[in-house]
Formats: sequence, C-alpha cells, structure tokens
Amino acid sequence: MTDGVRLQKVLSQAGIASRRVAEKMITDGRVEVDGQLVTELGTRVDPDVSVIRVDGARIVLDDSMVYLALNKPRGVHSTMSDDRGRPCIGDLVEHRVRGKQKEKLFHVGRLDADTEGLILLTNDGELAHRLMHPSYEVPKTYVATVAGSVPRGVGKKLRAGIELDDGPASVDDFAVVDTVPGKTLVRVTLHEGRKRIVRRLLAAAGFPVQVLVRTEIGAVSLGQQRPGSVRPLGRNEIGELYRAVGL
Repeated sequence: MTDGVRLQKVLSQAGIASRRVAEKMITDGRVEVDGQLVTELGTRVDPDVSVIRVDGARIVLDDSMVYLALNKPRGVHSTMSDDRGRPCIGDLVEHRVRGKQKEKLFHVGRLDADTEGLILLTNDGELAHRLMHPSYEVPKTYVATVAGSVPRGVGKKLRAGIELDDGPASVDDFAVVDTVPGKTLVRVTLHEGRKRIVRRLLAAAGFPVQVLVRTEIGAVSLGQQRPGSVRPLGRNEIGELYRAVGL
C-alpha cells in the first residue's frame, strides 16, 4: 500500500522493539502482516485493520484495549457490580479502568465466591468470547485441597470421565502435588467451564474440595501474584491467548 505507516514504526510504537531492532526482525523473516511474511523494510500497513504477528504471536496495536489478570480472593463475587452491595471484582479493578472501559470489560473464567484465583478481564469482546467458548478448548488449571489421601487410580477415573447430573465430564490432567496428614493437594486441568465443575467432579470422585484456587488460564499463570491484585498482561501472554483461539 502507498499510504499507511511503515511497519518498523508500527512495531516500535507498539513497544515491540526499537525501530532499528524492528527492522532487523523484519529482514530476518520474523514478522507477518495479514498472514503474509514480510521482509521488505518499505512495507506500509494500516495499524487500525492490519493483523501483525511477530514470531507467530499477534501484536495488539489498539491502545484502548485492556488485558488484565486478577487474583480473585475468596468471598469476592465474579461480577463487575453487585446490587446487594457484596464485594465484587469490579471493586478490585476500579483503580485500573474508568468509565466506558470498565463498562465494556468482560471477565473470562467466572469463579464462585468460595473459589480463589485467576480471572482475565478484557474489553476485547472477540477474544473473550473465544476464550470462554468450549470449542476452543482453552485449558484451565486448578489446585485443590481435599480431605484424606488420594489413592492411585483417581486420576485415571477423572480422565475417563464421570457422569454428573448434567452429563458426563472429564479432566485433561490430574496430579497429586503434596500430601500432609489428613489432606492432599491436587492439580486439575480441564477445558470446560460448567458451573462449579471442579468441585463437582472431585466430590463425585469421593474427594470434596476444601480450598480451590485457579492458577492458570491458557498461557497465563497466576505465579506469585497476591490475592486481590491486578496486573496487565504481557505482550507474549496476549499473543499466546490469541494463538490459542485462532485469532
């Protein structure tokens, strides 16, 4: 295109690299525009419509887009506001977003009030929709504390599937993390999002959950993020989320 903005300038303004480094990334064949590999430095693009990827990861060019990771504490409801005055995730992101941005935030991965852990918040409606849709099979990982010791064979049973009152359900992965007298810490990964699915599955297997924390959604991990805190997602995290849902 004869108009538009030079690709290396777009990459620099997006915070990918300095313009000189961005030029080398282009000539090294690391940059795609609308699905086509671009190696010419004179290439111009339209930042408003072009889909640009670096090393396969999509780059967000719209600075009005919000991508946040929240560590929801226990007792907080997964809503942006609550007409009964109960604490909700909207209270925790108040200092991060204002006005229309807050009104348009979607929360990815609801958690019941008793469950802690990772919730993603974004005003990118298409990304949020795909992350929540079961057909894209984005994995979510939980760490649960259950009573007693968990014998061998429970993981195999959960992977094979258990019949619940609303149909069969299964996990993608299951592992015992630690065992202490009277309690066991287990890690569960699955990609479906039916209400209270982890609690229901473990209870059906004979191990009611005492404490439940979601630690990962796709490539985004809670890490050392403290309860109640909010952080912006990194460029690579956003790119991996896009990749996971085919955007």
